[in-house]
Amino acid sequence: MKIRPTTDQDLDVFVDTLHAAFGRFPETAAEGGRGVWWSALEMDRGLLAVAADGRPVGTAGAYSFELTLPGKSIVPAAGVSFVGVLPSHRRQGVLSAMMRHQLGELRAQGEFLSVLLASEATIYGRFGYGPATYTGRLTVPRHEAALALPRAARGAADPSANGSDAGSVEVLQRARCGEILEEVYDRYRRAQPGALSRPHRWWALGAGQPPVSPTPRYVAVHRDADGVPDGYASYSLDESRTLTVDETIATDDTVFAALARFLLGHDLVTQVVFRHVPTEHPLRWQFADFRAGQASNHTDWLWVRLLDIPRALTSRGWFTDGELVLDVDDPFLGERGRYLLTVRDNKADCVPTDREPHLSLDVRDLGSIYLGGTTPSTLVCAGHIRALRPGAAALADSMFRAERSPHCLHWF
Repeated sequence: MKIRPTTDQDLDVFVDTLHAAFGRFPETAAEGGRGVWWSALEMDRGLLAVAADGRPVGTAGAYSFELTLPGKSIVPAAGVSFVGVLPSHRRQGVLSAMMRHQLGELRAQGEFLSVLLASEATIYGRFGYGPATYTGRLTVPRHEAALALPRAARGAADPSANGSDAGSVEVLQRARCGEILEEVYDRYRRAQPGALSRPHRWWALGAGQPPVSPTPRYVAVHRDADGVPDGYASYSLDESRTLTVDETIATDDTVFAALARFLLGHDLVTQVVFRHVPTEHPLRWQFADFRAGQASNHTDWLWVRLLDIPRALTSRGWFTDGELVLDVDDPFLGERGRYLLTVRDNKADCVPTDREPHLSLDVRDLGSIYLGGTTPSTLVCAGHIRALRPGAAALADSMFRAERSPHCLHWF
């Protein structure tokens, strides 16, 4: 077996092999060739595993994204996708060979971060990826959807500072507001830790899930007091009168609350289902009945893999000064390194060291704590990270925290 890079001429065989790996058939493109989820595929970043007889047996690819880190640092990240192996060739080392080849290529191209969405949670940890952001679903029965008056607003001299909304909401069809969605999402993702970019070609091609795809949807667009769009919610209503919200994008919490209020007040609805809600989102606290929002489908979303540890750690923002010595094992690539992480005035320095470590951890665990969505102490309690000095876990919790919980909505 050999692994080779792909070109544009390999598109059909790449797509066919991938679909065969998952037992599916390629979709038919919507009008104008838009709306196929793989239409934004970057063939110059793909790999084909080819058997000795010349048959393709596996695929792997990557997108060129930007990832927002704590401190609003925006860095390039390879979005690994299109990973599949034909059922006839599973458990023969094909996947491991492709992953090792891909990580080597990413490093050679100067990448220091790789991210993915895991089809199965047991697969990618062994390749050094760790779950770093989480998402869930919130189901709200319409008759229990009343929102409470924010207590902090009582007696406030400036109610707008405590959640009051001076904007407006307009309902548009998805086909008529693509530019608004693209612009608002881009503003949102630049301020949200864990968020990925959605390149223009994704919107232009309709590559992805709603509202990126041209699938019919209604969109509630929120505008500020000056009429500038600053949030949206993409939704549909089915025959059971369930209103399902694909995603709610807002540039601040007040805008999110205004969109939620609009959705929860929709007529002829029995329940509202919010998909992709951060697990610690304040919406549940805004109901008059705390039990009104029924949380479910709590799951991992974005997985992170560090390819250059010093570069990755010095690229994000930090909010607590301190020093940590991290002993990091990377068993998949057969590497081990010890690093002194020093944070002063929101900036980090990270250099190799022979000092005694504070924490000993696997590179996958470093990926999980990197964005601030998983605390090091949680992984210490789980038995994955070893705290080798008193107070080391608490210090790491403080240092690795983000200004807000990381969250990723983008599907790829």
